[in-house]
Amino acid sequence: MLRLSLLVVLTMAAFAANSLLNRAAVDSGAIGPSGFALVRVAAGAALLVVLVLARREALPLWHRRRWAGSLSLTVYMVGFSLAYLTLDAGLGALIMFGVVQITMLGLGAMGGAQVGRRQVVGAGVAFAGLAWILWPTGDAQVSLSGGMWMAAAGIGWGVYTLSGRGEPAALPATAANFCLALPLTALPLIWAVGEGQATGTGLALAALAGAGTSGLGYALWYSLVPRLGAATAATLQLSVPVIALAAGAALLAEAPGLRLILGAGVVLGGIALALPRPARG
Repeated sequence: MLRLSLLVVLTMAAFAANSLLNRAAVDSGAIGPSGFALVRVAAGAALLVVLVLARREALPLWHRRRWAGSLSLTVYMVGFSLAYLTLDAGLGALIMFGVVQITMLGLGAMGGAQVGRRQVVGAGVAFAGLAWILWPTGDAQVSLSGGMWMAAAGIGWGVYTLSGRGEPAALPATAANFCLALPLTALPLIWAVGEGQATGTGLALAALAGAGTSGLGYALWYSLVPRLGAATAATLQLSVPVIALAAGAALLAEAPGLRLILGAGVVLGGIALALPRPARG
């Protein structure tokens, strides 16, 4: 149990680090968002394929699960990078994982899972909190385009998480998803003429995010989700915005205002309310 807890803590820290690395690279102009996404996926694919081959495992590129895995990973990667042109690290993580929870609830309901009144109320509270954070008022305006891109990333990550529940082998599945997502992630570069040149720092941050906090982090997450269950996995991800907010304030000087802090409480409270309670007995 201790080993599982430590692996979960490591994974959540990796997810929060993705926000910090992306924000630091894109916001500083060290690399454009599309370039960051492409290098991130390429670095993740390269490392994961090497690990799969070293373990002499097959790479399931043509399995039917790859459709959901690679497409949702692409939506997440591109939306995530574009959102951080205008969003702080903590705020971006907050929006993303709020949408992740709502997505997982919605897909669960569509798949036949029962959704009770408490889940509906919780989802409504989370939506209200997100709307409050994103509503422009005075000097505390939040980019609508950034919020929409991050919402798309949240939908992609929610689908990606659910698609990994039945994976028999986490590492090969993650490697295959990254490989198939690579050409799809490259498509936005066709329209990204004005992104400018990527610096060595930008490339290094993108490669670190791809190979480390994304590639290895997602493979670890795929291996943990079946052991945790969907509800517990969703609950644990609520810690990521808190970690990102704290780390963003400490490392990137992104001091959260009162509105963001209160909105974060509303969103996280609504999501926690929406999660199913464990059965007693």
